Amino acid sequence: MKKEPGSGKFKLWKKGAHLFSPRIDRFSMKIYDIYKFILRFFKEAFVPPYDFKEIIRQCYYVGYKSLVLISLTGFITGLVFTKQSRPSLAEFGATSWLPSLISIAIIRALAPLVTALIAAGKVGSNIGAELGSMRVTEQIDAMEVSATNPFKFLVVTRVIATTCMLPMLMMYTAFVGMMGSYLDVHSKELTSFRAFFHNAFQSITFLDISASVTRAIVFGFTIGMAGCYTGYNATQGTQGVGRAANSAVVASMFLIFIEEIIIVQIVNAIRPI
Repeated sequence: MKKEPGSGKFKLWKKGAHLFSPRIDRFSMKIYDIYKFILRFFKEAFVPPYDFKEIIRQCYYVGYKSLVLISLTGFITGLVFTKQSRPSLAEFGATSWLPSLISIAIIRALAPLVTALIAAGKVGSNIGAELGSMRVTEQIDAMEVSATNPFKFLVVTRVIATTCMLPMLMMYTAFVGMMGSYLDVHSKELTSFRAFFHNAFQSITFLDISASVTRAIVFGFTIGMAGCYTGYNATQGTQGVGRAANSAVVASMFLIFIEEIIIVQIVNAIRPI
């Protein structure tokens, strides 16, 4: 029997397509599940009743419980960035520009990004593990049986808390970072507190502050949504809890960097030359 030309390559391609088809289907279903999850959040978030007590409690855990870690990280960021920037400016005799450089770097980029990454590691993993544990121990199923809306009580409150608290933590990180920078500048140049912050905020515009707050809001929503999605849909017992916590951190950080690139491009496009 005569073999058709190219038949072997066609069979190989068909076999490869058959192997990748289930993966593509699973990926498409995952994207659709995420879309439905986000859509359900917006439906539930704007429909009463509202559990303000639980929202405040989650804000306390997201905000107040993260202050120590945020304070240490922000202070070290400002201090180290100042020490690393001084030699480069000193070569050109421009150490007087140090406050402006630090303020631009911290307020425009470092404060939102550092705060989001710290929150993704601490808050995101905590949300993923907590909801994952409730899912595998069937506590969420019990809430559904008892005529309680677990999605509204568990997911909506946590996403609102992270979305509201990240901008506040970002501003606090910027303040602590600037204080760390001021202490280093004051120890070297004996710059006064008033002169340092006058020079620092001379280069900051309303667009810089509003863009940083917008980034913090988007990052907070992403962290809350990623943690809640992975935890709410956890499976396979205790292994699923650890997998949910790990997936929450990885997904949050990956999405934060993608969103950072997009927002920076948009801000630079509307920034006056």
